[in-house]
Amino acid sequence: MKKTLLTLALLLTSLAMSAQKYALLDMEYILKNVPAYERANEQLAQVSKKWQAEVEAINTEAATLYKNYQNEVVFLSQEQKKSRQEAIMNKEREAADLKKKYFGPEGELFKKREALMTPIQDEIYNTVKEIAELRGYSMVIDRSADNGIIYGSPRVDISNEVLQKLGYQ
Repeated sequence: MKKTLLTLALLLTSLAMSAQKYALLDMEYILKNVPAYERANEQLAQVSKKWQAEVEAINTEAATLYKNYQNEVVFLSQEQKKSRQEAIMNKEREAADLKKKYFGPEGELFKKREALMTPIQDEIYNTVKEIAELRGYSMVIDRSADNGIIYGSPRVDISNEVLQKLGYQ
């Protein structure tokens, strides 16, 4: 009896799933073909490089202060030693704070990435949603994500249609 119920449940589930329509898209492919995305990535790379140089400059200053301290430590009084050590620690703290400000979880790079990428992602999402609703897709799956898709028929891949609707290619 249990086997019969289980078989019936599996049959009903497979029938229900086969009635739904699915589509695939390749988000990496779409993003590579959206010039605004490439420009945004270039801007982020430039800003990141600039900010990283600032952090590295302060770290270099701290390293120089430490090296000078090591060379002169035998000639310094206790008060001078303490003062130099505090200066070194302040530089290191300044570098760490700047790094956190620029690259931390809620840092400037995160905010800039969000400001540049969100409009592009929203536009793509809205286009995908429009196509899905128009064609009656229950689900659109990103084949570029690591979600275990081994094969997807090109007939159900809507990547080029999304790009065309966005005005590219």
